[in-house]
Amino acid sequence: MTTALPRLFAILSSHLLLSTASAGEPELWYQKVWCEGKGGEVEARLEDGRRVDCITNSHAIEMDFANKWPEAIGQSLDYAMLTKKQAGIVLILKKSADQEYWDRLQLVIKHYQLPVTTWKLGP
Repeated sequence: MTTALPRLFAILSSHLLLSTASAGEPELWYQKVWCEGKGGEVEARLEDGRRVDCITNSHAIEMDFANKWPEAIGQSLDYAMLTKKQAGIVLILKKSADQEYWDRLQLVIKHYQLPVTTWKLGP
């Protein structure tokens, strides 16, 4: 698996460069709706000053718009390590075409056997 990690990070980095900001509701709105609905804490501050989008009893969760799925993988794993919780990603799909990003996320997680729980928010 260690030889696959450099390739994974190359894939994630290339997709990160292509990501753009989404129009409409800001990410924080989705964080509040989803996380508070699950009894979690929104924008939980870590000891180093960074903030996790959502912390529940079991998960450290990164929430991102669909096209930012590669960034979400790295952040969720980092936050899980720092909080000693399970990694989680809530992917925000704003239109049906965003399904392709959800599919890519699932494929990478499965291929590399990443310990990440995922939820889809949207169509």
